[in-house]
Amino acid sequence: MQAAPRAVESGLLRTPPMNDEFDSVVEHPFDEALSQRYLVYALSTITARSLPDLRDGLKPVHRRLLWAMRLLKLDPASGYKKCARVVGDVIGKYHPHGDQSVYDAMVRLAQDFSLRYPLVDGQGNFGNVDGDNAAAMRYTEARLTAAAGELMAGLDEGTVAFRPTYNGEEEEPEVFPGLFPNLLANGASGIAVGMATSIPPHNVSELIDAATHLIEQPRADDAELMQFVKGPDFPTGGQIVDSPEAIALAYATGRGGFRVRARWSVEKGPQGAWSAVVTEIPFQVPKAKLIEQIAQLIADRKLPILADVLDESAEDIRIVIEPRSRTVDPDMLMDSLFRLTDLETRVSLNLNVLDAHRTPRVMGLKQVLSEWLTFQIEVLVNRSNHRLAKIADRLELLDGYLIAFLNLDRVIEIIRTEDEPKPVMIAEFGLTDRQAEAILNMRLRSLRRLEEMQIRSEREKLEEEKAALEKLLGSERLQKTKLKKELAALKSRYGEWTELGRRRTLIEEAGPAREIPLEAMIEREPITVILSKRGWIRAMKGHVEPGNEEALKFKEGDALAFPLLHAHTTDKILIASSDGRFYTLAADRLPGGRGFGEPVKAMVDIEGEGGIVALLRAAGTEKLLLASSDGRGFVTIAAGAVAETRKGKQIVNLRAGAQLKVVRPLKASDDYVAAIGENRKLVVYPLADLPEMGRGQGVQLQRFRDGGLSDVTGFTFAEGLSWAMGGESGRTRTESDMNPWRTARGAAGRMAPNGFPRDNRFG
Repeated sequence: MQAAPRAVESGLLRTPPMNDEFDSVVEHPFDEALSQRYLVYALSTITARSLPDLRDGLKPVHRRLLWAMRLLKLDPASGYKKCARVVGDVIGKYHPHGDQSVYDAMVRLAQDFSLRYPLVDGQGNFGNVDGDNAAAMRYTEARLTAAAGELMAGLDEGTVAFRPTYNGEEEEPEVFPGLFPNLLANGASGIAVGMATSIPPHNVSELIDAATHLIEQPRADDAELMQFVKGPDFPTGGQIVDSPEAIALAYATGRGGFRVRARWSVEKGPQGAWSAVVTEIPFQVPKAKLIEQIAQLIADRKLPILADVLDESAEDIRIVIEPRSRTVDPDMLMDSLFRLTDLETRVSLNLNVLDAHRTPRVMGLKQVLSEWLTFQIEVLVNRSNHRLAKIADRLELLDGYLIAFLNLDRVIEIIRTEDEPKPVMIAEFGLTDRQAEAILNMRLRSLRRLEEMQIRSEREKLEEEKAALEKLLGSERLQKTKLKKELAALKSRYGEWTELGRRRTLIEEAGPAREIPLEAMIEREPITVILSKRGWIRAMKGHVEPGNEEALKFKEGDALAFPLLHAHTTDKILIASSDGRFYTLAADRLPGGRGFGEPVKAMVDIEGEGGIVALLRAAGTEKLLLASSDGRGFVTIAAGAVAETRKGKQIVNLRAGAQLKVVRPLKASDDYVAAIGENRKLVVYPLADLPEMGRGQGVQLQRFRDGGLSDVTGFTFAEGLSWAMGGESGRTRTESDMNPWRTARGAAGRMAPNGFPRDNRFG
């Protein structure tokens, strides 16, 4: 290892020392180096990947795909070729990226549900509106569409510049010159570094009308253009429900969005039955995902008025939505689906494009159309100049042919006798080098064409065309007139009277989807709620009259825990546990009354071994009187006790060892409170002495020397206090004069009246 250095030192080896690989390292601030490199990456992403060019509406990968297909002569009249062949040419010659990403871009150009005017005519499986992927590129075939031909028209006429490909072996156009307004017609979407673009598709016929108006009235504002461009025109149809003002503002600023809804109608069935049929869905929403969302609503029971969804689609979309009952309002059902599913979506508008100088800019509708028209005028001028050059070349040859015709014998003699006839002909007849070369290259059979009248006739036509082109180039007015004629010709192929040009998306203002209360979605039917001592709950249809409890079936050893509760399917059922928590059950989701029901603890998360102390309706009860076993209590609003989750809501904060003992609804006429302890002592005082709270411990209702609270109730003092006599008679007894028991809140009280129930309960 040390031999080479010693040889150098001794002078025996005179090779220069090797450069250290770190000699080229230059110190540079990290943040500045990172900023420069990230900027290069960002600019590359913006200009060469994500944002479309304003002039042809294409990104580089799409432009290269169409260019490669054109070179393969895959025009609409030719046969199809395998997509793998096209992708191979694209990634090998023009676009050195992954084959799958290039194929995905090609697939999108062929999907009639993604592009309003597809640029690729695909044969085979190119995916579907359900969201399924296309088949592999080795199985599918493609060719160009007529719209792609319109977009590339003029490439051979010197209209646009060409640039070398990435390896310098081929050339590709910088932009397509065709008159087809692809940027707005097919739209675009992309995410770059620090910016994005989102352009929905539009109707070509409307765009042509707006562009024509802008040629005639260059100072026209966005409001005038909106008379022609009503809004986006999606390939999947649908309905835009925004107001005209909101749509106009989006187009004026280049930023905004559109609310897009599915198109639907009501189909009548026998005996008043009906179903909603969706025939058009919002843009870029997979049909399979949409049906899955609706089915999930049914499975989760989030939309009780919805019964079923059926996909009867074939070539056309047909989604059948069946209501739970024929009495359901169709608008209510669809408004609910618009809110809860992708039957209504928002399509954003962000007109961020690359202008003619490759600079990203957000433009309004007028600016986009104006700059596109400027580019088309430039294309018209370039095409005219290119044609003038071709005419000049042809006129030069025709002049040479005319000289040859007039001196045909002498020309033949020179060719036969001279070793170098070309300079002799140039000197004798005053020909140019191109003229002499063209005459010498003529075949003998072409001599019959050298007729003076034919040459002069062709020359006159070319001179007329040349004069017209020079006149066109010298007049902006004539250029605009020419462009208007070309736009009119394009409209004849894409007009609203054609199948392809017909507007598909309806624009009709509609308000936001209403937020329908859950109660309004449920068919109101009477039910009887039954809760057993072991905590099994069920709901029987109709109102079971008291006294028929014996007919109810319970599991062995179980029995009715609370009196039968009459309610409706639209009600919320409150369950209070002894730990002070309130739980809520939807009456329409209670199990049916044919069996034994289901355990309450399977529906709500009642903690520990807490027992149920009350079962009541949240509706129809304004206030509740709550009391714990240690004699504390307060008044609360019933609606405030409704819980949104399975875990319930803590309403009563209990002291150690205490339990919630009483939950009793108060009537509007109640003005006094009666409390009785386990010692049978009774106190009566005004209801106003109790606080009204949303949550807490409350105040002392009654003082006890021993034992605790037995029961508490509200009553109307002027009517006296009533209680059940017990037994089967169903009679009640009323103590009309409660003054002897009237005292201050928290007092010990005195013994209850004679005849008061032995269980110390008010009933």
